Amino acid sequence: MAAKPETADAGDAPKAPAKSKKLLIIGLAVVVILALAGGGVFFYISKQRAAADEGDDAAPAKAAAHNDHKAVPSYLPMENMVVNLADPGGDRVAQVGITLEVLDAKAADKVKAFMPTIRSGVLMLISQRTAEELLKSEGKQQLAKDILRETSLPFGGGDEDAHAEAAAAKKPKKANAKSAPVEYPVTGVLFSSFIVQ
Repeated sequence: MAAKPETADAGDAPKAPAKSKKLLIIGLAVVVILALAGGGVFFYISKQRAAADEGDDAAPAKAAAHNDHKAVPSYLPMENMVVNLADPGGDRVAQVGITLEVLDAKAADKVKAFMPTIRSGVLMLISQRTAEELLKSEGKQQLAKDILRETSLPFGGGDEDAHAEAAAAKKPKKANAKSAPVEYPVTGVLFSSFIVQ
């Protein structure tokens, strides 16, 4: 009977290396597949970024505007607002959370001083919109532009076209004269929440 256990041990020995070879091959295949997938994802993302950089003319202009500032922009959240909309019947409301992007911490302090005026103007802007306008992406984008204009009012801003025309009428025309762009403390409007009911 001693011979039988030795035979069994001899039969188990060749099977162990075969299993380890299979595991090694499977492991290598998994590593190669993961490496190829990672390379594919990297290639895809780099192509997407390149296409976005070439196709979007507004993004580089905005990025360039941010790069001109030496300070990192600050963000100034406003309290959430619940506003009745201009829909017939007056039964539609919007709950909007807004965060203002400002030049820096010093500009944030300036904006905070005028926050009641800015908040009132923003409430008036939203209350003039209908639910249909605000549910569309274009309506939200236009509202953000209008809010940005509204935040510039306490600092002498507002209708840029009217100011440009008035300045052109007062100054004699010079071929090489360029007016310096006016820089207001609020540079962007971000929506942190937007609910229309």
